[in-house]
Amino acid sequence: MQAFYSTRVTLPLPPGHRFPIEKYERLRARLAAELPALHLQPGDAATDAQLALAHDAVYIDAVQHGTLPAVAQREIGFPWSEAMVDRSRRSVGATIAAVRQAWLDGVAANLAGGTHHASMGQGGGFCVFNDVAVAARVFQEDTLQADPWADPPRVAVIDLDVHQGNGTASIFASDPTVFTLSLHGDKNFPFRKVASDLDVGLPDGTGDADYLLALDCALAQLARRFDPQLVIYLAGADAHEGDRLGRLKLSYEGMRERDARVFAWAGQRRLPLALCMGGGYGHDIATTVQVQMHTFAEALAAWQRWQNDPR
Repeated sequence: MQAFYSTRVTLPLPPGHRFPIEKYERLRARLAAELPALHLQPGDAATDAQLALAHDAVYIDAVQHGTLPAVAQREIGFPWSEAMVDRSRRSVGATIAAVRQAWLDGVAANLAGGTHHASMGQGGGFCVFNDVAVAARVFQEDTLQADPWADPPRVAVIDLDVHQGNGTASIFASDPTVFTLSLHGDKNFPFRKVASDLDVGLPDGTGDADYLLALDCALAQLARRFDPQLVIYLAGADAHEGDRLGRLKLSYEGMRERDARVFAWAGQRRLPLALCMGGGYGHDIATTVQVQMHTFAEALAAWQRWQNDPR
């Protein structure tokens, strides 16, 4: 199974910054050591033309040259640097690569990504560019370039980060070819949410049983309302009970079952699935990485089932 990463570029953060940047390299190292069936490779940086499929050109230029207003840079949550720009582009490029590879192989992944708070003209919540939106649009453009008479392929975004995917929802608000599903903490960030095609807000303290029931109902609604040809799955680790920003109470077992149900839902429908990781802010970073390791184990199992299916 192909998996793409962007840890060749280090994001320089000031001492005490609350974003756990080291989780990405820890995840890459553990995957390399423990899941040798994964083929790990660096993602290429997304180009301006690719970013412009989901973002305003003025915003892209301001990010590139560090000319965003100070309030907009603070909204992102990172200080500007050339490394911030490069890493953000590479994270988008890794999701583009995962989507293209999933179309060929059934399942592929980005070890980062899930930057769903970035909208067309602004970033926010540690999200500079929206990798999911850009990758979905690149995938559609790839198809139309191969066959200009084809309809744009339909993409379902299943966002299970604990925070609502407001940026993705805003980008695709009037696009009938992309269905956005967000299952998230109702009282959590962002406090002004943008309506997805299907939003399921959960109360603080939601545990395994109630979460999984809500997920099953949401996936059933998605199946009734939309007929996707590709799934992009944001597997945020921040719904875990050990997350300092999540406020939900899923156990390791509940998180793993969450992932298994999403992969099974897509696999039963023979839908290619591209995985990206979303948030994760464990009191102990090792907890976040362990949740992500379980996600990748489920992804690898789904990929193996796809290869063994004669269809």
